[in-house]
Amino acid sequence: MVYLLKFGASWILPPGLFIILLIILTIYLTRFNFKISLLVGFWTLIFYLMCTGFVAEKAMGWLEQKYSPPTQTELNSADVIIMLGGGAIRDAQDVDGEGTLCASPANRLLTAVRLQKMLNLPILLSGGQVYSDSGAEAVIALRILQTLEVPTEKILIETKSVNTTQNAIFSAQILREKNLHKPIIVTSAFHMRRAVLNFEQQGIEVIPFPTDFLVPREPKFHYTKIRPQSEALLLNVTVMQEVLRTFVTEIFKV
Repeated sequence: MVYLLKFGASWILPPGLFIILLIILTIYLTRFNFKISLLVGFWTLIFYLMCTGFVAEKAMGWLEQKYSPPTQTELNSADVIIMLGGGAIRDAQDVDGEGTLCASPANRLLTAVRLQKMLNLPILLSGGQVYSDSGAEAVIALRILQTLEVPTEKILIETKSVNTTQNAIFSAQILREKNLHKPIIVTSAFHMRRAVLNFEQQGIEVIPFPTDFLVPREPKFHYTKIRPQSEALLLNVTVMQEVLRTFVTEIFKV
């Protein structure tokens, strides 16, 4: 009964409501112009599929599974952990002060801390203040690491970058200054391909450690996954953004 209620509610809330309206428009247009009706119907179908968890899990899974966590031997060869930023809120109240990381970088930070405790390596926090009203990511992450009792001497910060390309450029400079050569890159699984590419363009060989997974590795079908959901649409848009940004990075190196 719970699943049935969720399925029904999806059609009276956006984006399901918009899909119903587009279907009605498609039927109405058949009375005047069949070709336009087919065109609207086609794009309605595409929009519907983009809003389903079934398609979102397939698309995001394809992106997230490009890298697997490294072996212990690979981890033991590393000399630094680099955590890439992904958003912060400047004035949000936190446990020990003001300013907090968004969901994805918070997950990345958790993984980075666990690796630091396991390997006793320094952590390089890479991420600046992207917008005037967003938080300085590396500075906020530094405060959180100190709260989690990571030694201050084990923390490096890079506060100038506002995108992945700059993450790689400014981090590479610090690595060379500190004579560090084999970083573990910690970032969201969907973001890892582009991150690796950017560091490779800086001549840095990295050990990818994907985290912040958004979909199961082996998803199981359930009829609720064919209902329209804004969350599924967001996942599909994220995949398209990453594919486009990776393409731009490969072609224009930006």
